Amino acid sequence: MLRNINPLLSPDLLHCLRAMGHGDEIVIADANFPGSSSGPMCIRADGSSASEILAAILSVMPLDSFVPDPALTMQVVDDPQAIPEAVAEFQRIIENTADAPAKIQTLERFAFYDRASTAFAIVQTGERRLYGNIILKKGVIE
Repeated sequence: MLRNINPLLSPDLLHCLRAMGHGDEIVIADANFPGSSSGPMCIRADGSSASEILAAILSVMPLDSFVPDPALTMQVVDDPQAIPEAVAEFQRIIENTADAPAKIQTLERFAFYDRASTAFAIVQTGERRLYGNIILKKGVIE
């Protein structure tokens, strides 16, 4: 254990976050997401929700403030304007936790999968709410 580090940040996840550079992306994925087959390293966090992992990650990692879309979620199929419950909660967490809060942007489902396949890593959570997926772009520590 470490002081002042959220215990949901496992050794593997802390190593990943520390190894990431400015502009690298990390995916926080729900239980239905094809994390292991998407390409990047998949870190399991099955006992945690995506919201819990988002808050834990944002407690140590800055969002990129130099891009218009440092946080991306997947659009609802056939209703791209819909805001799922998980995404609304993600926005509240970003507003309350991120050092540079940003409005979440969205990507069409397959565009989200393509973007996720180029991420530094995927954190596969036990999130059961639909569309509980978010991509975060790492910023710089000033």
